Amino acid sequence: MQSAESTKLKAEGSGQKRSSNHDVGAVIRGGILNHVWLACHVRSTLQILSAFCLLPFVFCLLSVTVAAQQVVDKMVATVNAGARTDLITYSDLMWQLALQPNTQLDNPTSEDLNHALRLVIDQRLILQEAEKLPTIAPTAKEISDELDEFVKEFPSQAEFQQRLLKVGLNSEKLAEILDQRERIEKYLDFRFRNFVVVSQTEIADYYRDVYVPRFRARYPGRIVPTLEQAHAEIETTLTEGKIESDTDTFLDTVRERAEIVTLNPV
Repeated sequence: MQSAESTKLKAEGSGQKRSSNHDVGAVIRGGILNHVWLACHVRSTLQILSAFCLLPFVFCLLSVTVAAQQVVDKMVATVNAGARTDLITYSDLMWQLALQPNTQLDNPTSEDLNHALRLVIDQRLILQEAEKLPTIAPTAKEISDELDEFVKEFPSQAEFQQRLLKVGLNSEKLAEILDQRERIEKYLDFRFRNFVVVSQTEIADYYRDVYVPRFRARYPGRIVPTLEQAHAEIETTLTEGKIESDTDTFLDTVRERAEIVTLNPV
């Protein structure tokens, strides 16, 4: 193992914004989304499945997990935002990649691993803030719905399951990841979405300056929807844009005051 070198992560430029609507997507599901975490509470697999009502395919993982590819693990980094210190391992990065469609799992590149590391760090930082509000704990239905959304992003349920097995992501850890991702999303909604205000002037300006020119470029010859018809779509677009911007600013601030130590470069 290489000697640990302490590296303060600085705020990244606005060009490195995240994925998904699911992304905040990129911070969360990434999309954010999407990130993988160390166990906070140790519970049996059957208890997890019962509590979260996961999809039937998860039961298959119970019998075949032993055949899953074992990931050679190592410590990669630590994240300390004041409340506690979280350890990030190589497995965390592989689990993050496994939950991202169309991402190579065999011999992942350094670029992919470092991108996954940045996402996991951001997710850990948000989770540390989210856990200060215990009332945002997700329900069993929200966890089940989260799993449904993940599966839909892959060509088939079988491929989704295969990716989990490939990186040794069992049902217990998957349930934990889904629980924590929901906590992150609920926290961001609580902190930012509830306070976003989009004015009618902003909607009208966006319609004139962005929506209409873009629609005409994409669909030449078609009648452009009226402002009234496009109102809801534009309001949603502007709302999500403000939430993304607010989240980026929040993460910049949190990164600045956190201590992030690289133990082994990837």
